[in-house]
Amino acid sequence: MENVLSELEIENLKKICKQTRINILKMVHNAASGHIGGAFSGVEILNVLYNKSLNIPTDWKKSQKFVNRDRFILSKGHASALLYSVLSQKGFFPEAELMTFRKFGSRLQGHPCCKELDGIEVSTGSLGQGLSVGCGIALGLKLDNNPANVVVYMGDGELQEGSVWEAFMQVSHRKLDNIIAIIDRNGLQIDGETEKVTSLNPLDKKLEAFGWEVVSIDGHNFNEIYQAVEKGKVSEKPFAIIANTVKGKGVSFMENNAGWHGKAPNDEQFEQALKELERV
Repeated sequence: MENVLSELEIENLKKICKQTRINILKMVHNAASGHIGGAFSGVEILNVLYNKSLNIPTDWKKSQKFVNRDRFILSKGHASALLYSVLSQKGFFPEAELMTFRKFGSRLQGHPCCKELDGIEVSTGSLGQGLSVGCGIALGLKLDNNPANVVVYMGDGELQEGSVWEAFMQVSHRKLDNIIAIIDRNGLQIDGETEKVTSLNPLDKKLEAFGWEVVSIDGHNFNEIYQAVEKGKVSEKPFAIIANTVKGKGVSFMENNAGWHGKAPNDEQFEQALKELERV
């Protein structure tokens, strides 16, 4: 089978993901605010992207590879704690700075700002806009004959925004085969189950009808994530990955619980969660 990660690579990714979740937990607890559920659900996805799939130089604008870097857009900007942890683990900034998350004057605000921190491609936070921005970037890359890929990481609740579907349509119309949309399909949003708020199913058929190639994967399986992204890079169509995930993944009382969309654990909950994550 092509594009298979080795056992050593998988073990290394497990260790990285463990630390990512611990970092997120500590950040949100220390700030007494943040979005922990949707950050936990994307840990495996972002770590595969940044450690195995994407060409993103850690020295950022100083690198000769900067122009041809792959572009990553965190469309669900409220999951900023996840992106910050991954970037710090890759060496974009000191991990000690993570504890300034959501503090006044910090570079690590609740929603990422590209003017404040290297490694942030686009300022995000207003849901439904990431794919539109990605469409414009992908079109610009095509006009410049730049080989870089654009990866947009989206929440499933975000897909209830009409602008998202305009972007799906426009990307297909422009034949932008250099864009990959990864949908965090954890099935929950701040108001509860996505299918009860506004149903998205059958999501795969809808995306295919809009002219996209679509695959569905286990969003916590390293090989499935890696193989899907690598397939997306060579697809002749815009490529969508429906990543089935567990909101709050890794902490028993947070998993599949919409109540943990955007709140911080108290001291007792923090200690319990930390023990669970450290046992992994």
